[in-house]
Amino acid sequence: MLGLLKRNRQKNREKTQEGVQRSREGWLGRIVEVLRTPSVDDSMWDELEEILITADMGVDTSLNMIERLKAQVQQKRLNRPQEIFDALKEELVTSLAAGENADVWLEAERETLPFVILVVGVNGAGKTTSIAKLAYHFNEAGKKVLLGAADTFRAAAIDQLLVWGQRVGVDVVSHQPGADPGAVAYDAIQAGKARGADVVIIDTAGRLHTKSNLMEELRKVKRVMSHIDPSAPHQVILTLDATTGHNGLSQARTFTEAVECTGIFLAKLDGTARGGIVMAIKSELDLPILFIGTGENLQDMAPFDSREFVEAMLEPVPSPSRE
Repeated sequence: MLGLLKRNRQKNREKTQEGVQRSREGWLGRIVEVLRTPSVDDSMWDELEEILITADMGVDTSLNMIERLKAQVQQKRLNRPQEIFDALKEELVTSLAAGENADVWLEAERETLPFVILVVGVNGAGKTTSIAKLAYHFNEAGKKVLLGAADTFRAAAIDQLLVWGQRVGVDVVSHQPGADPGAVAYDAIQAGKARGADVVIIDTAGRLHTKSNLMEELRKVKRVMSHIDPSAPHQVILTLDATTGHNGLSQARTFTEAVECTGIFLAKLDGTARGGIVMAIKSELDLPILFIGTGENLQDMAPFDSREFVEAMLEPVPSPSRE
């Protein structure tokens, strides 16, 4: 358990609502209209299925969702639109909440510090900005944070992290471009121990000459960490760009297989109207979404909570009624 963030539920709810605004406007209204149908028939189910698929939920995930919803409607004899709407919300929450630990980021004491987070993902997914947001929130929670610039293959990546570190007000451990990423990770963790840091966040490369080289380099960085602390890294967070939708899932599988990712930071959620991608991620990768990016500013992120997310996507809800 990380146990380093205090949960401000009201603030997180507001940030989540901001992040899903485009998705809510795009498909909430369509769902409500479909559920105004005078009868529960194949046409209604087909339309609802189409909405879920176009929301980037994925074909298989959408079909499974509809089948479970149909079973509920039949078993519980639901025939009012609002009842079906409520059943849909609960199905979404249940699917997203599987394996979720809503308290993982709550305030608690840890015996061993620093807590080490390895952040991976392709270049351009918002990885470095997401690291800055995490650092900002830990810093705001009164935790001492240190960053490690282990994407040594791009001088711009090192410079970018140094700039973010200055903005957030946290130290950054860096080497010269082309240095050994494992050495940077090693020095960052050692510096974290020496300086009494609560959290050390390590940035990594998102692209090398070949995919196999990149994955092997990431495995090496992870091995170096475990030599210092056998339990490190304590979290391996995969950054995904929500705007790329299903195109990013194959890359995500490769990262997960290489370094055993423990959760996802879904960046740029505010930039897409296809918020259903969260369902596809959970279904296809079987990884919990830990954080969502809800804007361009440092404070624009929130710990992910499945019920808060679904409520934000589907609320406020006008009560559907038959004509």
